[in-house]
Amino acid sequence: MVAVRLPKELNERLERFAHETHRTKSYYIRKALEQFLEDKEDYLLAIARLEEKNPRITLDEALKKLDLED
Repeated sequence: MVAVRLPKELNERLERFAHETHRTKSYYIRKALEQFLEDKEDYLLAIARLEEKNPRITLDEALKKLDLED
């Protein structure tokens, strides 16, 4: 279990939204946190891959290599 303090305005928006959609505030907080963590993990993975000095190809080269060009 985790407790989070939200600014009054944000809490009111969340309460209103949860009420209007018949979901709990916890549901939306969990979904938002899941999305945030996925995005940050993807970002960190991308940065790590960029820091590796592997050969790169352009999008056009990739499309051609995969036989996906128009």
